[in-house]
Amino acid sequence: MEIKKLATAGTLESSDAFITVEPNENGIELNLESVVINQFGEEIEALVYSVLDELDVKNVNISINDRGAVECVLRARIETAVMRGKE
Repeated sequence: MEIKKLATAGTLESSDAFITVEPNENGIELNLESVVINQFGEEIEALVYSVLDELDVKNVNISINDRGAVECVLRARIETAVMRGKE
């Protein structure tokens, strides 16, 4: 799947995440900010790469501002941003 435009999903509310995706020609570039990065940063990164792999996204610049979202919320926000970005 190819990301064709800038797209977002989520909010900056507590227990949510704000995701931004945009086209990129150099693979996957992840920018992660999280209030729980010290405890769960590696798990969040693994989830991001897993969801992008499931959606067959090879080139994307993805930014995540996590406010303590649980896994299912992160997954839903990533999927939504990607679907919005593909047109």
